[in-house]
Amino acid sequence: MSDAPHTARREALRRWAGRLHDRPPEALDIAPAAGDASFRRYYRLWLDDATSRILMDAPPEQEDSRPFVAIAEAWRAAGLPVPAIHARDLTQGFLELEDLGDAPLHTCLGAGEMRDAACYDDAQALLGELQNRAPGEALPVYDAALLGRELDLFPEWCLTRLLDMPPPPGWTALRERLIEVALAQPQVVVHRDFDAMNLMRHRDRLWLIDFQDAVLGPLSYDLISLLRGRYRRFSRAAFRERVEAFRRRAVLDGRLSGQLDAETFLFQADAMAAQRSLKVLGIFCRLTLRDGRRGYLERLPRFLDHLRDSLTPWPEFAAFDAWLADTFTPALASALTARREPTP
Repeated sequence: MSDAPHTARREALRRWAGRLHDRPPEALDIAPAAGDASFRRYYRLWLDDATSRILMDAPPEQEDSRPFVAIAEAWRAAGLPVPAIHARDLTQGFLELEDLGDAPLHTCLGAGEMRDAACYDDAQALLGELQNRAPGEALPVYDAALLGRELDLFPEWCLTRLLDMPPPPGWTALRERLIEVALAQPQVVVHRDFDAMNLMRHRDRLWLIDFQDAVLGPLSYDLISLLRGRYRRFSRAAFRERVEAFRRRAVLDGRLSGQLDAETFLFQADAMAAQRSLKVLGIFCRLTLRDGRRGYLERLPRFLDHLRDSLTPWPEFAAFDAWLADTFTPALASALTARREPTP
């Protein structure tokens, strides 16, 4: 694929930034910053030795930046830690943002069990802030239709497109059950990708980024995005402990009824984690097969582990869990070996 469209947009972004700061475009110090699974690209602009900004390039034909801007302004007004928007041109799809540095939460992991625990404690505290303070009236609702569309990514892209195999018996019933459990939870503001990569360590606290897909949805969704994400596989005991700590805090501040017992909420969290893991398996296959993105197939086994961790403890999911073990896992392993996608 030609890089010409990217080069043209990069030059247009440079000209736009030059006009913003009354400088010749060719004199600007601009370098690539973080990557993204979407069509957005990010660059760091140095205004002087001590001052930098992040330039977001979001092609408007592929990315609508209006939700990002609206959410950023609403959450910042509510006192939540999100980057300031210094300038915008939504027609071209350009934004200039506060620079939060290069220290996402995942970079602090692996420095020891106590340090890792502190990182996750901080993230869960921030999640409480988000759910208690973020206004959600203007957000789309994470309803049955959206939950179902996400689940349908698994049979369409992972089973049919990657593995050329049909859904297992009972798929429709499982799909409906996961939706039912999600909708039974209290509805709160959901970041929808509350992942260690989207929580930035800046000025001695965590900040939120990549929140443009926020919705009003199930209480446990962002919690399991954090705990069953890309960077860590918690033991059953550790997962249960963190879910229970979240439940107790949510009861204390009114997000959750005290009548909901620990085992029921744990089941809800596991069912939500199963929904998200199935969605992620489908999305990663779509990114590979439709969009030509590299590096995503190698992540499938981690999310298969998360899926099975979510299902295995509960007898009502035993049939699907057995199909995963006996049919899906060998087929996926064979497909990944055949493709031999190198690490990017």
